Amino acid sequence: MGWVYMKITEKKEVLKRLNYLIGHLKGNKKMVDEGKYCIDVIRQNQAVEAALKKVDKIILRSHLETCVVPAIKSKGKSEKSKVLDEITEVFEMEQRLQ
Repeated sequence: MGWVYMKITEKKEVLKRLNYLIGHLKGNKKMVDEGKYCIDVIRQNQAVEAALKKVDKIILRSHLETCVVPAIKSKGKSEKSKVLDEITEVFEMEQRLQ
């Protein structure tokens, strides 16, 4: 299966959110450098994690639309198996991280 990239609207949204997250992480680093209260740093880190999960949701939805659905509709069993294995692996990794 050839590479299929996310739609331009999703790509723009993901890039916008990632740029925001980079700025937020720099702010978190600055808080640590300045010796801010630990709980405040943790709360800011949790905000970054939540925002990153939103980015993942956008990417996953795009992947489902642009890669998974076409692979499922295709006649190639190996393509179907590959995308299903990938999705399963992503969810298994998420479970291990929790």
